[in-house]
Amino acid sequence: MHVKRVTLTSKKNWWMVEMDEDNESQSSGETMVDAFHQPSDHEIKHVQPPPTPIPMYKVPRHPNAIFAFPTPSAYSTPFNNPTANLAPCANGSASELFKCIVKKPDVVQMEINGEMQSNASDVTVQFLAELRVYTTVHMHRNICAFLGSLENVGIVLEYIDGRTLFDVISVRPELTTSKKIDYHNQLLDGLTHLHSYGLNHGDLSLLNIQVTNSSDTIKLLDFGRSVSADSAFVNPEAEPVDPFGDLAKRTSILSPLPPRNTEQIHPGTRPFCCPESLRGECQDPLLADAYSFGMILVCLDRCETVDIKPWDQRKDLLPKDLFQGCTVFEDRAKAYLQKWNAPRRRLMKEHKLPLPL
Repeated sequence: MHVKRVTLTSKKNWWMVEMDEDNESQSSGETMVDAFHQPSDHEIKHVQPPPTPIPMYKVPRHPNAIFAFPTPSAYSTPFNNPTANLAPCANGSASELFKCIVKKPDVVQMEINGEMQSNASDVTVQFLAELRVYTTVHMHRNICAFLGSLENVGIVLEYIDGRTLFDVISVRPELTTSKKIDYHNQLLDGLTHLHSYGLNHGDLSLLNIQVTNSSDTIKLLDFGRSVSADSAFVNPEAEPVDPFGDLAKRTSILSPLPPRNTEQIHPGTRPFCCPESLRGECQDPLLADAYSFGMILVCLDRCETVDIKPWDQRKDLLPKDLFQGCTVFEDRAKAYLQKWNAPRRRLMKEHKLPLPL
């Protein structure tokens, strides 16, 4: 006889014995056994319930998963004192207070043609790209300072008391030659520092460059379209790489970000976006930044915005009057606005200009 379970019943000195399935067909109903009968050890089969499997953590398909508890150390600032170059807004007896910016994911969902569409995947790609820049590139005076990540919220950046480069060139009277060259050198310094790590900006424009009010210091920001020059690039119209797959592969909060071998170069802001990006053919992200830099130099030199017809820009065609009014950077801008295989001039720190006396 194979006994599976013995249970005391409400009737005095009676037990309920449950049989194994093999013997249930031979026994009808419950079998009552006198309490004085003590079954031997080999008669009782102790069935242990199977161990409860450890639940597998499934990363939510939402960019907030990047900053979910516990916030991975890979998303923390790698520098010992990220506020070293920042001025506190107030001081206490045992503390310093700093203004900062908290940048958090903003997901939009809407119904299109009866199907729910969301930008969650693209937002995740952009936040991971920014985190890669901020946790890889060493601090630089011309790059917005990264202070860390706020758990369950987002990225913490320095507060820049300034205005965009678009606002700067729109002010009259126009910028002096000395100030134009100063901005040129600062932009070149920040971009070449970024490029030295094999990363590009990806969306340079007059609106993604801040100028501080106190010292006219250039600050590069918004690296959501940054890619690595070592990656293999696929057409931006192709099926996007799943960013949540990279998050799920992380087995420990201490493990580094997995390498992203395949990336997409998305077109940036016109007219600063290079023609090969508009065609979906860009394979050199650093040269793409050089084109954007050249277009910014034209705007900086003319102290006004410019535009190019998109169908002309896709064909690497420039307006005949594009350089009209350029008195400082015309030759340099032309070199940066060449076709990528003309060849286009690369950004190099040695190309900084001396300031006029």
